[in-house]
Amino acid sequence: MSKRVKGSCLCGEVRFTIEGEFESFFLCHCAYCQKDTGSAHASNLFSTNAKLNWVSGQEKVTVYNLPSTRHVKSFCSHCGSALPSTQMEGRLIAVPAGSLDDKISLKPNAHIFVASKAEWDHGLETIHCFDGLPG
Repeated sequence: MSKRVKGSCLCGEVRFTIEGEFESFFLCHCAYCQKDTGSAHASNLFSTNAKLNWVSGQEKVTVYNLPSTRHVKSFCSHCGSALPSTQMEGRLIAVPAGSLDDKISLKPNAHIFVASKAEWDHGLETIHCFDGLPG
């Protein structure tokens, strides 16, 4: 039986399902992923055999292909949330892990493009942690 997970954007206008298994889960530190997430890295799941189904809001999905690269970003045109994209002429689905509504048991396989890692993204396990906003 094929696994099915649900996902959505922040505003809830775009909803999708992924039918099938993820083959890999990478934390990408390349400069492109830093720019398009505004963070230290992108957290994406990948599959060459799963199927992406748009449940609602597909007309709000904007796809940006960075010229002269293989970098693709799909996002909600209303709230800007990262969304799944099909890449490599439909042979690969990339799914931002944070866009999933269902829990998954898969853990990241690796950090990639660490040579591009942000200067401030080192030794973060040593800084103070809060369960909510610091008081």
